Amino acid sequence: MFGAIGSDLAQIARETGAKFGWNLPGFISQVISFAIVAFCLHRFAYKPILKALDDRRQRIAESLAEADKIREELKQAEAARREVLTQANEQAGKLIEEARIIAAKVQEQETQKAIAAAEQIIAKSREAAQADYARMLAELKREVAQLVVQTTAKVTGKILTIEDQRRLAEETHKQLAA
Repeated sequence: MFGAIGSDLAQIARETGAKFGWNLPGFISQVISFAIVAFCLHRFAYKPILKALDDRRQRIAESLAEADKIREELKQAEAARREVLTQANEQAGKLIEEARIIAAKVQEQETQKAIAAAEQIIAKSREAAQADYARMLAELKREVAQLVVQTTAKVTGKILTIEDQRRLAEETHKQLAA
């Protein structure tokens, strides 16, 4: 049975080959031409293209690795930048606090200086007032003494000597001082 099927297939193949003009020497020459063309394409076209694709794939992999490396370095640089900013903020806070303390000290010193200057002015004013008071009191005593002398002279009706005037002035001073 297989033998009959095989012979039938061979017969069909021969008839089909005859219908399409198949001949063995043309077929062999086409196979050889195809093999030469395939070899040339493989050798001069496919290999360089495959090599270029492999090189490109390798460059892409290297670029991706470099990009990952750069990304990691960028993360480290960002962390370092944050650290530097944090330290700068801390130092700025310390400097501001120190400046506030120094300003408070300077303000306190200036306040003390102003208080001392005000106290000096008040003391000088008191001294000046006391000096004016003493001067006015001395003038008042002199005038009162002169008035006493003049009044006494008018009441007694006589002219007082310089000695009498001095004595009356001294008595008046003693009475006013007491």
